[in-house]
Amino acid sequence: MKAIIFVVVFRKSTKVNSNLEHIYNDRRFLGHPIGLAILFFTELWERYSYYGMRALLVLYIYSAVQEGGLGWTRGDALELYGYYTMLVYLMSIPGGIIADRLLGQKKTVLLGGILLCIGHSILAVEAIWAFYAGLGFIILGVGGLKPNISTMVGGFYRPNDPRRDKGFTLFYIGINIGGFLAPITVGAIGQIYGWHYGFGLAGIGMFLGLLVYLAGQKYLKGIGDYIPPVKMEGTNKNQPLTKIEKDRIIVLLLSFIIIIVFWGAFEQAGGLMNVYANDKIDRNFFGWFEIPASVFQSANSFFIIVFGSTVAWFWANRRIKNKEASSLFKMAIGTIIMGAGFLMMTSASMEASSETFGKGAMYWLILAYLLHTIGELSSSPVSLSFITKLAPARYASIMMGAYFAATGLGNKLAGIIGESAQTEPIEVTFNADKDALKSEEAFDNIKEDKDFGFKTTLYLEAEDLVVYKYEDDKLNLSPILEFEEKQLNLLKETLKNEGATKEKPLHARINFSKDTEAKKVSKNKGDGKDYNGTVLIEEVQNALELKTFLIIFGFTVAFGLLLIILLKKLKALTHGADDDKVEDEKSTPKVEVVE
Repeated sequence: MKAIIFVVVFRKSTKVNSNLEHIYNDRRFLGHPIGLAILFFTELWERYSYYGMRALLVLYIYSAVQEGGLGWTRGDALELYGYYTMLVYLMSIPGGIIADRLLGQKKTVLLGGILLCIGHSILAVEAIWAFYAGLGFIILGVGGLKPNISTMVGGFYRPNDPRRDKGFTLFYIGINIGGFLAPITVGAIGQIYGWHYGFGLAGIGMFLGLLVYLAGQKYLKGIGDYIPPVKMEGTNKNQPLTKIEKDRIIVLLLSFIIIIVFWGAFEQAGGLMNVYANDKIDRNFFGWFEIPASVFQSANSFFIIVFGSTVAWFWANRRIKNKEASSLFKMAIGTIIMGAGFLMMTSASMEASSETFGKGAMYWLILAYLLHTIGELSSSPVSLSFITKLAPARYASIMMGAYFAATGLGNKLAGIIGESAQTEPIEVTFNADKDALKSEEAFDNIKEDKDFGFKTTLYLEAEDLVVYKYEDDKLNLSPILEFEEKQLNLLKETLKNEGATKEKPLHARINFSKDTEAKKVSKNKGDGKDYNGTVLIEEVQNALELKTFLIIFGFTVAFGLLLIILLKKLKALTHGADDDKVEDEKSTPKVEVVE
């Protein structure tokens, strides 16, 4: 769910800034500098706003206009999701450059926070221009804030301060508290009371984070200020690569592929899995209430908090016992475990497909998130650390940018995969007087220009399309459906290919919405005209989703196993860069790890 951000700081000696002694000695926040609390709560609320909005994004885009959504197809919604999450990561690159060369981390974080507040506020407006503008501001804001606030955390500690790792752990906990609370509150309010109320709540969260950051500036003096770049001694970008460096770059290129594959599968959480939870998971909680689909995205952060220490202990214990625990091995195992989560989604899909218009149990979804989290904890914390170990020092910044680019491409891949798991809806028009449905619930919706739809049974009879209301063979819907020739032929071809007959028909959801412009004319209200809709065949969609989950599972597991098979050769190409050795601190970059 969250990318690991690494801050690389080259230094010539272990001499510390005496002006920061008061900060180094501060222990007012659980034994850490009080400034850490400022960054802790700033990042908590920033992640709250981001993951709250992310939990709603795809659901809002493809929900019907009547329900306050944009009414796009699921495929289009997932395509936009892929572009959005890709750009969020890519903007971290210019965000880091602006901080390093112009403003410093502290001012860039402030700029990012302001842009995020603007973006979330605009999203609360019900207009398409506000939707696009809001996403744009959020992309820019995350790019400015996310990489640089992580950098600032390391500034509170001397180079060898034993509290450093614990400080980052506290910061990490703040991130996951925000990630856990956001889908439960923002997601639920958005789905129950209105999408823009949810977006507005996310904006309030970011505003609180910005207030905390502004109020705590006095505790951040000397942290994240702009420092003119100093050229490292012994670096020459024109110097040719050595044989060892070339070998390591080969492994680096492979690691970027691992990153793309991992995040391409993992980021289905906000896309395809979110759509599937909304449409195909039985979210009824013991008959008491229905859990909003977006709430399930809190499972990842919950499992990180619960199992984070256990997974870290497992890998540390393996290393102590001299068992294989290299970065490449962890990344391979993490990819396999994460991929196994899609086996749970396969089970959910099979259960949903076992009956007409069926749904899978929610425990399959929760188990999938559990395996995804364990895979993330095994793989993600070491991925870029591994890259910084292998990258030649003079190309460290380039490799940092390449990491974010690979992560962004992984997110875009996630959108492509989710989009490919959606069948293309067949377009249809409502072609009848509204009185044709006078005995149906849809009649009342038509009188109010609201959306309406049917679950249907459909098949071919002597080349003619026959459509009945599901479980009601007295209501023949064929006369009220009008198709363009191309759409009708596509539907007939699908029915033929699937072998649909009267004895063994297919089933579809047919949903109608009135044209937006026609709704604006008062005299058109309730006339039953200008209704366009889509036909989504249940069996075809179920088969495509099942196929997608199986492909993701099979590919990620096979990919991870291939890495293990090639592990010995790949480790040889690193020339010991991944070994636990204490190197000369004058020439080795200091790496801080923050999720």
